[in-house]
Amino acid sequence: MENTEKRRQELEKYFDAKGPFGLLRVSQMKRAWKQTNRRELNFWENTYLPMLFSGIYLTSKHFFYNVTFHILHLFGLRKDIKGAVTYQYPEMPRPLASRLRTRHRLTKREDGSPRCVACMMCETVCPARCIEITAAEHPDPNIEKYPAEFILDLGKCVYCGFCVEVCPEDAIRMDTGKLEIAEYSRESMIYNKKRLMDE
Repeated sequence: MENTEKRRQELEKYFDAKGPFGLLRVSQMKRAWKQTNRRELNFWENTYLPMLFSGIYLTSKHFFYNVTFHILHLFGLRKDIKGAVTYQYPEMPRPLASRLRTRHRLTKREDGSPRCVACMMCETVCPARCIEITAAEHPDPNIEKYPAEFILDLGKCVYCGFCVEVCPEDAIRMDTGKLEIAEYSRESMIYNKKRLMDE
C-alpha cells in the first residue's frame, strides 16, 4: 500500500500544470485530443483526387516555368532569371563544395611514408568502428610509431569526418573529391594503407 501511495506522489508532478513538466503534459493532452477529435474525410477527400490534382498542378507549374525560361534563354531573353539545370552525370559532374566530405586518403611525409603515428585516436572516435590500425615501432628514433597496417572499411563508414577532426598529425583527410565508392564485392570496399596513400 505504501508503494502505491509513493508511486502516486511521484506521478503527480507530471499532472501539475504549473510544475516543470507542465508543458510536456499540455503537449500530450493536445496530441490525445487531436487523435480522438480528428475530422473524418468526406467522400471527395477519400478518393484522393484533390491531392492528385494538386500534385499534378505543382509538377506542371515547375515544368512549364523552367521550360519557358530555357526557351527564352535560347533567344537571348531574360538571361537574369535562371531555369532549373540538370547535370548530365557522369559526363558532366556537379561542382562540389570545398567542405564536402569525400573518399578518405592518408597524407604522406616528404620521404613518402605516411604521416600517421598510430595514435589510435581515429580508431577510437569512429562511431562505425570501420578503422583498424596495427601499430609498429618506427625505424626513425624521432618518430615513435607508425601504422604497420591501416585498414578502412568504406562499407561501414558513415562519412562523419570525426577521424579527420581528431587526427593530431593531419594524417587522414576526406578531400579527394571522389564520390563513387560502388564496388562489386564487400572485400573491394576495404581499403588498406597502400590504397589510401595512392588516392
